[in-house]
Amino acid sequence: MVVLGSANSHPVPALHGKGLAVTLALCVFAVALLITIRESFPERSLGLQAAVIAIMGAAGAAIGGLQLEGASGVAAGVAVFLAITRLPIKAGVALAGAITVALALVTAIAGSSSSAVAAEVLVTVLLGVVAEFLKRSRESQDETELLMAELEDARDEQARAAAIAERGRIAGELHDVLAHSLSGAAIQLQGARKLADREHATPRLSEAIDRASELVKAGLANARQAVGALRGEPLPTLAQLPSLIDSYKADVNLDVTLRIEGSARTLPADPSLALYRGAQEALTNVARYAPSACTTVTVRYEHESTRLSVDNGFSAIPAREGMGGGRGLEGLRERVERAGGTMSAGPTTEGWRVEIEVPG
Repeated sequence: MVVLGSANSHPVPALHGKGLAVTLALCVFAVALLITIRESFPERSLGLQAAVIAIMGAAGAAIGGLQLEGASGVAAGVAVFLAITRLPIKAGVALAGAITVALALVTAIAGSSSSAVAAEVLVTVLLGVVAEFLKRSRESQDETELLMAELEDARDEQARAAAIAERGRIAGELHDVLAHSLSGAAIQLQGARKLADREHATPRLSEAIDRASELVKAGLANARQAVGALRGEPLPTLAQLPSLIDSYKADVNLDVTLRIEGSARTLPADPSLALYRGAQEALTNVARYAPSACTTVTVRYEHESTRLSVDNGFSAIPAREGMGGGRGLEGLRERVERAGGTMSAGPTTEGWRVEIEVPG
């Protein structure tokens, strides 16, 4: 608009006389405008921004004074618009006012009529008012978006608090029902063991009672771990695998050996928990179905994954009535897949193997 208006005014841009002055003023205005519309310009210091806009305003006032015909005052109006939108309110109004006054003085000195001067001033004031309206609208939109984001965060926090409260309630129910029931079963089995000793029960019956007692103890420990997890307590990781194996050795009298291959490293939470639960499920099955088997737990740290295998010397694990629903391995497979890994379980040439591979 500025270039077209200047080209249709008098004197036209040229390389001599007043035309040369118009050409120079247009060049200064264009360079300043190109600087202000760069994306990095708002990141500059306020002093530099004000200086560039002031130069643009001076060039616009010069164009208005040199070309009294046409819409030559638009150039100064552009500078006023940028001063209001780019700068803080006080600095922007002060600079916009200075540019407007400069335009009025230059055009009046150049011989423009009072009505023409008033029209030029009115154009710049109008552009300044529009700029202030747009600036306030943008600020209002930013505040609305910020409030919406804060409201969304508050809703997420409320939902998180509700989830924690519900987990705490479920944990309390599990503790009151399952843990207490298992504790009672453990006490009853201890009584049954003493009664079996007093009645001189057969060794097979005593062993069955002992095995049931150990399974109840393991179930009680697992129930307490589940309650702790629901209450936000830290979940077990692969680093706790040695203590898990030691507990099976001491509590269930399993013959278990742990082997570590490769350089040990810390794994992400989900894969680490999947490997720990995999070893726990496999050892629990050994304790249930093959307590006398020699078992080896191997953790192999590979380049981009970690592999855990549990091998024992029995080629099959028969199902026994009253010894679980058979969904342990299925649930474990689902957990491993959620962690991005794979799992296999079945007979080998030397016995039975459960193998899990997870990324990390």
